[in-house]
This record gives sequence, C-alpha cells and structure tokens, in this order.
Amino acid sequence: MARKVIYRVVDANFNRVREGLRVCEEFVRFFLNDKRLTGAFKKMRNRISALYNDFTPDKRNLFLAREAASDVGRVGFGFERKRSRALDIFWANMQRSKEALRVLEEFSKLENESLSDEFRKLRFKSYELEKCAFKKLRAIKN
Repeated sequence: MARKVIYRVVDANFNRVREGLRVCEEFVRFFLNDKRLTGAFKKMRNRISALYNDFTPDKRNLFLAREAASDVGRVGFGFERKRSRALDIFWANMQRSKEALRVLEEFSKLENESLSDEFRKLRFKSYELEKCAFKKLRAIKN
C-alpha cells in the first residue's frame, strides 16, 4: 500500500513539473522569442521525462498507481483560475515546477535514492532559468 501511495505522489509530480515547464517553455518561446531559453526549458523537460523512466525498474508502476478520477487534489482552487497577464501564467508555472521538483527530490529518497540528487540539481537549474527569464523581461520593459 505505501509503495503505491509513493508512486501516486511521484507520478503526479512528474506530470506537474513537465506540464509547468511546458507552459514556461511556450512563454519564453512566444513572448520572449528567446531560442536559447526555450531550448533550456525543453532540455530540462526532456531530462525529467528520462528520469520518469529511470525511477522504477517497471515504469508501469507509476502509471498504474495513478488515480486521477478520485484524487482529492483534482479540484482546483479559485485563485488558480485567475490570471491577469501572461506573465502571471509564467510565474505560477515556475512555482509549480519548482515545488514538484522538491517533492520528487524528497520522495525519490524512499524508492530510488540515486535520483534525489538529480532532482535537486534540476530544482536549482529551474531557479537559474527563472532568473534568466526575469532578466530578459526586465530588459524588454526598460
């Protein structure tokens, strides 16, 4: 039972981080028109996808643990539906991605400890990408 719950947490956060990074990737691609930053987000997202395959010897364990229909966190909160600007979408998804990476960093210690450091490195990389995007946005506004 506990292992299935761990797999549910991990599966949900793999999905969360990839989705969040994809939104950020599209933002820097279309709003900032930044090829390098777009590539960096894509590379990070692809690395996370590769780690999904490495998490457990049988990746079906993660998929089969998924219970999206009965997940109590499935229903969103009102504040999550409100965005005033495209920039708000970027920032919300950056936070979402960083938080999911932290969850993966912690829970991987229970199943595949060697991946924990990988998630930590990716979390710190996400801080760098966020800062690069911020600098680019400031340059555009000035």
